[in-house]
Amino acid sequence: MIKKILNIVGWLGTALVVAAVVVRVGISQGRFAANWDTYAKYGAWAGLACVVLYTLGQWREIADYFRKRNARYGAIAGASVLVFVGILVAVNYLSFRQNKRWDLTKNQQYTLSDQTVKLLRGLSSQVKFLVFYGPDGFDRFRSALDQYKYESPSKVDVEYIDADKKPVEARQYQVQSYGTVVIDYMGRTERVTSAEEQDLTGGLVKVLSPNKKKVYFLQGHGEKDVDSMERDGYSEVKAALGRDNYDVAKVVLAQEKDVPADASVVVVAGPRTDLFQPEADMLQRFLAKGGHVFVMVDPPDEKSPATPVLEALLKDWDFQADKDVVVDASGMGQLIGTDASVPVVAQYPSHPITDRFNVITAFPLARSITPILPASNGRAAVPIIQTSARSWAETDMNQLKSGRVELNADKGDKAGPVTIGAVTATNATDVPKPDPAQTDQRPPESRFVTIGDSDFAANYAVRIQGNEDLFVNTINWLAQQENLISIRPKPPAEGHLTLTANNATAVLWMSLLVVPALVFGTGVYTWWRKR
Repeated sequence: MIKKILNIVGWLGTALVVAAVVVRVGISQGRFAANWDTYAKYGAWAGLACVVLYTLGQWREIADYFRKRNARYGAIAGASVLVFVGILVAVNYLSFRQNKRWDLTKNQQYTLSDQTVKLLRGLSSQVKFLVFYGPDGFDRFRSALDQYKYESPSKVDVEYIDADKKPVEARQYQVQSYGTVVIDYMGRTERVTSAEEQDLTGGLVKVLSPNKKKVYFLQGHGEKDVDSMERDGYSEVKAALGRDNYDVAKVVLAQEKDVPADASVVVVAGPRTDLFQPEADMLQRFLAKGGHVFVMVDPPDEKSPATPVLEALLKDWDFQADKDVVVDASGMGQLIGTDASVPVVAQYPSHPITDRFNVITAFPLARSITPILPASNGRAAVPIIQTSARSWAETDMNQLKSGRVELNADKGDKAGPVTIGAVTATNATDVPKPDPAQTDQRPPESRFVTIGDSDFAANYAVRIQGNEDLFVNTINWLAQQENLISIRPKPPAEGHLTLTANNATAVLWMSLLVVPALVFGTGVYTWWRKR
């Protein structure tokens, strides 16, 4: 009698579990109302209890069955299957909860740059990436934007919109062409038409920092031209500054009464002649009001005119530009195809400009910059760029031209490490003091940076490893935009393989003769061994 009751309980439990599954499937397909889910849950638990009760009532039959040899083998096999399934479930669960990605590509093309990661993880509100295209054009944006979503899943929202099926939204965001990505952050929008990280992050920077700052490049003394696309021009760094939301302009201070009022940073990039004294006075007044100046001075040659006004300006801010050329005998230049006249820097003194800066920089024909000690006016110049211990500052230009250089300390050469870049900062003196009641208001700070080379940022050298990042990070520090200091995204490297005529001929013979001969020879050898 009890056995019959247990059989009925077992069948009832099975029926309840099956019914619960059917109801759940029906709810997901809309065939049952959502409130049926509660009944399905209770039915599933009741069914499970019935099945367990039936199983416990059959303990004698189960024990007798497992005494048989086949049953033991079957139990071992079943347990092995269950353990294997359990491992798979555990691995999938952990991979779902602890998502981790590895980028094994040569140029790390699926890894976001430090700048992008820093911006995404620092978001205070949600940012939307709205991709307007046709249904067949979204794939080229997914690989990039999936990485943005991965770095900040709670703050990044990506939406793919068919511009033809939703023309109202396309018109709302002023979309004019397919492949437009609208970046929307706190009501501010920016449009880009590229799937490259460099462009997407540039758009993100602009919506995060809507107020552009002005960077003026001094002209009139043979300085580098920010509009020139020639080898020694600065058009590349102008574009890089634009991606960090700076306005770049040129200024001839000799034609002005003072530094423009909207200037955030004034850059003096490799002047070939001296400044006029009124220009130096303008820069001093600009600095006294909390302005920021970046001076790059190249090594002098025999034909270079004297620059007493510029040197006096540097000395007033505790910099001395020495008359020498830095020589690097460490051999690091071979990594980028240069000689000893191009010092390569891999390690940097601690400073916000070079914070977590782990890429090399190279400086074609650099001069040393010596911080003047003791400091004056309560400020002190500190190094930010120093060459290796196997470098020195060569003072004998004739020996340098001969190509046979060596360290001669008795002739004035300075042994490495040699400082070729330094900074100084001090509170502004010609502005009202901030209100003490406003604790979040800090006094304006005058900042000055000097580097003994201007060619490192020229078009022909700016793509060397970290050169561009160093230049733009310096501007960001001067403009008090420390949140933008980082390693920036680079354009994707080309992966083309160029073959000479000899290489192509060798590949042809390898594919037509050598490889088939090896396969045929292996087959003949195997047949002969089996005889």
